[in-house]
Amino acid sequence: MIKHYLSRAIFNIPGWRTNRKIVVIESDDWGSIRMPSKQVYQLCLKAGYPVDKISYERYDSIVSQDDLELLFDLLTSFKDTHGNPPVITSNCLVANPDFERIEADEFKSYHYELITDTFLKYPRHHKNFELWKQGMEAKIFHPQYHGREHLNVSLFMDALRKGDEATLFGFSNKMPGCIPLGPEVEGNAYVEALRYQSMQDKEDKLNIFLEGLTLFEEMFGYKSESIIPPNYTWSPDFNKAVWERGVRYIQGLRLMAEPVPGQKSKKHSIYLGKRNTLGQTYLVRNAFFEPSMFGLGIKDPVGRCLNEMKIAFSLQKPTIITSHRINFVGFLDQDNRDRNLHMLGQVLTKALKRWPDIEFMTSDQLGRLMDEGGNKQGDK
Repeated sequence: MIKHYLSRAIFNIPGWRTNRKIVVIESDDWGSIRMPSKQVYQLCLKAGYPVDKISYERYDSIVSQDDLELLFDLLTSFKDTHGNPPVITSNCLVANPDFERIEADEFKSYHYELITDTFLKYPRHHKNFELWKQGMEAKIFHPQYHGREHLNVSLFMDALRKGDEATLFGFSNKMPGCIPLGPEVEGNAYVEALRYQSMQDKEDKLNIFLEGLTLFEEMFGYKSESIIPPNYTWSPDFNKAVWERGVRYIQGLRLMAEPVPGQKSKKHSIYLGKRNTLGQTYLVRNAFFEPSMFGLGIKDPVGRCLNEMKIAFSLQKPTIITSHRINFVGFLDQDNRDRNLHMLGQVLTKALKRWPDIEFMTSDQLGRLMDEGGNKQGDK
């Protein structure tokens, strides 16, 4: 516990500071396909794929209408010092693979469908986008951009064309990618959407990401001022192109990985308030609420999150909580959703009691506040 406290304290030292008790909840993966259904989950187990050993394959899927309504009911039951409810910065993918068209094209070309079309193919999801808009109006659900799809298109299509057994199995069950068979439990490498293998692949990945930004604006009616690169993988060479599309803030963890073809990724260290040469500002997550991610080994998700909030506030930092969509999904396992919503309620209840002057914000709201310069700026 002491070691964790010291490491989090050191992590929070550099960068922007404020006396205000600001809380941002950043949640990735909204809209993307992961495990399509309970039936597919069982088929994977029967075929020998250890989907029960990896949290994303075990719990994550597109949230249902029930999932959204229960999450929204919980959020609207709390208010901050200004009367505002907690708001989820919902980092969205705007598309998924169109499996039917890809198959009809005999894997010659990749095709995608918008998430609004994907919702219509799921049994309890037809009103999802309508509920999203209701959440936006209630200021509890605020979409920002995560990517076009959570899929490495070139890697995926290459594996399909080569007849890779695991990838074809996943494709036949409408899964974007797969986890490989074998004695070692490995994750789905295909979700690393922006990892590139060559300079041409790098250009293609950027074009996909930029196309997604356009689709986001068409879908939601506004530009996404912040982004979170899938799997925290990003080339600084992409910064100018997204700046020109209105991106001013880059969400992430303390380290960002830059792909280097044929080599290990290059790690870039960032901190809250750091700015690149274009003036884009980095937002760094400094608290975890990830109870579904059993691989992290967090035994007390509520206690850990509250402790990390305490550390951040004691060092005059906003709390930026990472809490992926997986934590709110009950479509595959209702207990996963119910258990985690109960714990989220505990976090919010205890936090507001301990710090009654908490202010809930979105990522881009915090970014704009930092740009206004009305607070303290730490080490640069």
